[in-house]
Amino acid sequence: MKKSELRKKYLEKRMSLSDEEIFQQSEEIFRNFIGYFKPLPEQKVHIFIPIHKFREINTRFFIDYFFSRNIKVFVPKVVDTKLISVEIFKDTIFEYNQWNISEPVSNEDSGISDFDYIITPLLYGDGCGNRIGYGKGFYDRFFENISAKSKKIGVNYFNPDEIIDDVREEDVPLDYLVTPTEVLSFFNNGLE
Repeated sequence: MKKSELRKKYLEKRMSLSDEEIFQQSEEIFRNFIGYFKPLPEQKVHIFIPIHKFREINTRFFIDYFFSRNIKVFVPKVVDTKLISVEIFKDTIFEYNQWNISEPVSNEDSGISDFDYIITPLLYGDGCGNRIGYGKGFYDRFFENISAKSKKIGVNYFNPDEIIDDVREEDVPLDYLVTPTEVLSFFNNGLE
């Protein structure tokens, strides 16, 4: 299917999830992530703050865990047309931007490019590591400037059952996809 069709289909599927389903599936995704990757103190994780109106995965499980384990947490913020990475702490102040997305007040880009993990939002990810976001390309441009050693990890409620037919050369694939039921790896042009 084409990105536009998949974007519409999976946004509708996500919007139909109940609050309880979102909570439970987000917790299962979190457990699968922790069980597979086992992040360590002092590692650096870039993770998104969910957009509640789009029923994104609740990343609070991840963030609370990272803070409790002395893992450094960075979140995205759009400044002008660029996605930057801002380090956050337990007392960081957030505000809503023009798209009603919660972001830290600070506009200070951390300058970090060697994250251990980049937990990435998406509407759909296929079995080859291709992802569909909201179509703005923020993460593709962000991925261009990070270390090749940083693990790009998509998190999604849905399994990768369909192929994205119109992948472009500038689309940057994920390294892993974490769902409520499994962790998929896309190294060696296939699943591990």
